[in-house]
Amino acid sequence: MDGMILTLILLAPLAGMALILLLPDRDEQSTNLPAWLALLTSLFTFACTLHLPAHFVAHQTGFQFEENLAWINSPAIRYHVGVDGLSLWLVVLVGLLAPVGVLASWRAVKKDRKLFYALFLLQQTAMVGVFVSLDLMLYYGFWELSLIPIAVLTAMFGRNLGDASAAKAALRFFLYTFIPSAPLLVALLWLYAHTGSFDYATVQAAIASGTLPGWQLAWVSVAFLIAFAVKVPVLGLHGWLPDLFSEAPVAIAMIAAGKLGLYSLIRFHVELFPALAHRAAPWMIALAAVGILYGALLALVQKDFWKLLAYATLGSLSFCTLGIYGFTAAGMSGAVLQTLNEGIIGAALFLLFGVLYEPASASKLADFGGLATKTPRLATLFTIASLALIGLPLLNGFVGEFLVLSGTFTGVSRVWATVAALGVILSAAYMLGAIQKIFLATGAPAHATGHAAGHPSATARDLTGSETVAVALLALLMLALGIQPGLATDAIEPALQSITQSLRMGAQSRNAANLSPTHPESATVIASSPANLKGGR
Repeated sequence: MDGMILTLILLAPLAGMALILLLPDRDEQSTNLPAWLALLTSLFTFACTLHLPAHFVAHQTGFQFEENLAWINSPAIRYHVGVDGLSLWLVVLVGLLAPVGVLASWRAVKKDRKLFYALFLLQQTAMVGVFVSLDLMLYYGFWELSLIPIAVLTAMFGRNLGDASAAKAALRFFLYTFIPSAPLLVALLWLYAHTGSFDYATVQAAIASGTLPGWQLAWVSVAFLIAFAVKVPVLGLHGWLPDLFSEAPVAIAMIAAGKLGLYSLIRFHVELFPALAHRAAPWMIALAAVGILYGALLALVQKDFWKLLAYATLGSLSFCTLGIYGFTAAGMSGAVLQTLNEGIIGAALFLLFGVLYEPASASKLADFGGLATKTPRLATLFTIASLALIGLPLLNGFVGEFLVLSGTFTGVSRVWATVAALGVILSAAYMLGAIQKIFLATGAPAHATGHAAGHPSATARDLTGSETVAVALLALLMLALGIQPGLATDAIEPALQSITQSLRMGAQSRNAANLSPTHPESATVIASSPANLKGGR
């Protein structure tokens, strides 16, 4: 099973997609059979992903569950897949979010269900492919494939199709993310021309040897960085994020940002180009710290809860970027953990906001009020997810933020750490403010004040049984990772040892070229024993 589990995880959604597309059109109109098939497929795929942590050797470095087969002879492209501690839990996260996304779409998608769920399952395969690919061209294929379902589903199933807002949001997302992919492809071809291989380990060894042309390699690194920074997104490249969150179906919005870009920054920029990553680090740290504060300030003044969630997500993702490019053991561990946390918390909040939005198609915070007694399950789980986003101790958001802040404070810059900490304080203000406006407002609910029957407070509904189970499971994960983060970090840390070793070599390379380290304190951490990964935490 170990030798084919990744292939099974990749093919299962495609098999489900094929079955959905083969359904007669009359079945789509008379039943919700496409949704049932998508749910069963996603549950099966999630069960397959659980094989990975169950059989993963936690303290072993290198990739596991590898499959390396010849595919195309010229150019030399191989079907080479595998996972390590960095990608392991991200694959499981994709498997977990798929059934949550199907449940979030159960009531919202009323027509063209075959197309919606078929593309949704295709997106699942594309995301898993990005996390497991160890051949650069195979990775690029999955990277490009992941853009298409998001754009198409937003354009066809967005919330405001009547005024073309959804189509504009889809086009903006596609242009933002697709245009940087062209330089990325050129960079991949340049690496192949100079190394004769797309294999990740081969290319990494060639770069580390120092034999590749330096100034050209620097531009290759920049091409990689920009493509990934747009997908995170990093501050200044986030123009697509608020519009997409406002228009995309809930199942698509919850997977559109963060995971693919952050993983790629670590694996294909920091680890592949360690010396050049040091040069980019001051800029990335500044953008990340300012992005935390910028996102928090804008979230604080939003009147629409989709926009509030968009800017809150920008702040959370900026925390991850800060941890990655701080190059401290604690910060990088916190960044990877926070990537997982953002996926779990974001999925819960998207589903909950979707339940609020669906009855009256309203998303203004002022349209709601006093819903705590009418929707107790929704109010309870929303409060838990909000507190996790804020970073309340014993919930998962606290551990990741604390590791990033402590690593930044001790190993990068106390100024940037202070700026980031202000973002944490502001996140409490805007999330607690949202709870107050939606659930605890003192004004009487709409049905008691004579508002029309279609008013959001009058039409709001509580979570269904399946929705309650889905969000409650996510809430349990928030609590489990908050109390015992070692559930994830025990597998993550050996992978980070390999990355810190690459960074240490990159720092030595810079010193040899008479370049001062980006952060002297950070260089001290990197140059220390890999065992400091545990001590740094």
